[in-house]
Amino acid sequence: MSKLHKIRTEISAARELRRAGALPSPKLLPQIAKLRRAGGEAAGPSVYGLMYGDRVAIIDPHGSLTYTDLARTCNGVVNDLRTVLPTDKHPTVGVMCRNSRYAVIGLLSATGLGARVVLLNTDLGAKQMAEVVGREHVDVILHDAEFAPVLELIDPSVRRYVAWTDEPVDTADTKTIDELVASASTELPAAPAYTSSLVILTSGSTGAPKGAPRDGAPAMSLPAGFVSKIAVRGTDRVLMSAPAFHGWGLLATMVCLLTGATVVMDRRFQAKSSLELLIEHRCTAAMMVPTMLRRLMDLDTDELSGVDRSTLRLIASGGAKLDESLVRSVQEQFGHVLHNLYGATEASYITIATPEDLAVAPTTAGRPPLGVEVAIVSGGVRVPAGQTGQIYVRSGSQISKYTNGTSKETLDGMLNTGDTGRLDAAGRLFVEGRSDGMIISGGENVFPEEVELALGRHPDISDVAVVAVADDDFGQRLRAFVVPRDGVSLDEADVKTYVSTELSRSRVPRDVLIVPELPRGAQGKVTKLTLDALVARSESLR
Repeated sequence: MSKLHKIRTEISAARELRRAGALPSPKLLPQIAKLRRAGGEAAGPSVYGLMYGDRVAIIDPHGSLTYTDLARTCNGVVNDLRTVLPTDKHPTVGVMCRNSRYAVIGLLSATGLGARVVLLNTDLGAKQMAEVVGREHVDVILHDAEFAPVLELIDPSVRRYVAWTDEPVDTADTKTIDELVASASTELPAAPAYTSSLVILTSGSTGAPKGAPRDGAPAMSLPAGFVSKIAVRGTDRVLMSAPAFHGWGLLATMVCLLTGATVVMDRRFQAKSSLELLIEHRCTAAMMVPTMLRRLMDLDTDELSGVDRSTLRLIASGGAKLDESLVRSVQEQFGHVLHNLYGATEASYITIATPEDLAVAPTTAGRPPLGVEVAIVSGGVRVPAGQTGQIYVRSGSQISKYTNGTSKETLDGMLNTGDTGRLDAAGRLFVEGRSDGMIISGGENVFPEEVELALGRHPDISDVAVVAVADDDFGQRLRAFVVPRDGVSLDEADVKTYVSTELSRSRVPRDVLIVPELPRGAQGKVTKLTLDALVARSESLR
């Protein structure tokens, strides 16, 4: 990217952020500059407090927290932790919180310490957790009380502080974040000695997830590109169901705070209770992953009728592929309010589909926002619109390598996402599936996601996962895990017949397992461990 192009991008970014109300008024600039000089990165929450004051920043089951309260709380955490962290090394802070005020407090406070911030997936098991914490050299973990058992295998020297807790913490040597704040100064901390960085863990389904690191403050184009497509404003009340510890939910949460919006934290998504939050707080926006959105739309029409259509102006989905039937369902129920974000842990967002895009092409992932370039590559060269190939991306948020030293393939500075897709003549992206999940059947490229989307349209199927598995005769074959709707009887033949009528014969899965449920993690994904357990259970019942 040329210097002139970068300048033009930053000018456009500033224009978008100003339109969204995310930039301070000129009269506040001297005070903000003074805060920055005194506190450096630790001044971030205080800048929010100065800009938005007593406006409500976060609503969770503990109540409301204003932007001023948020600043004081973060200041208290930073000031207290500085008294116990070593001063001769760059600290690393792990944050393991479900959606609540503490997910935000943990991230902002760790940033204010100038720490390497590692966002720990709430779905990690004890062995995975110990491996990640050791690999990333974590010094302190801020965690919800429910995850204490997951931390049992980590080194005892790693300090732990409890964030969310439903009951009093009775361990003498364990403090809560609230206790840290109560015993510390809430004045602006001095500037940290180190520059913060962020590590987001990949959502891999096997083994310990890799760490995707980002150093320094994100480019202005990152939030600007977001609000240019998903128009969050300071007047919004946003239901945050997408998990804030991972890329999509994290980005959405931080953009909301940047604009001065109120974030209604959905601590543990359940379709009915989450709908109640949406209705109770008269939310104007909702951020979800497709599984959540599907379960919401599966509720009775009478239940959904409680949503004020004149208030709810946008719904945004990210983290996985949307199927056409779900897009149509949302459009029919709420009008043209749906947005679809396609991204990767290694590159943040890649494309965003607006309601206008989805009205024309319901299966599109949208177009690249400001500061992002997308190319379709086959055989090492870019291919024109309409042709399928591997999806490559260039953005200000892409990583160069993982924290374990490995890296993804690049081409002329563009990152290989690992997905396959195509662009149409209007520049809209269509994602076909994971390159590493593709199998060849009958000479055709077959993607498990294509079959998942087809089965997702079946009126008697409530959930489905399709994967490629090893096959002694064919090398690979498709296996489908299908959950029937309540009161419906389905068998293997029904599923195969349906797929054969929707897709070509090469797409029909050879294996079909009818299962009572598909347990999914906070990001709405099914792990390989879960699928292996379902296979073992099925074989034991034969």
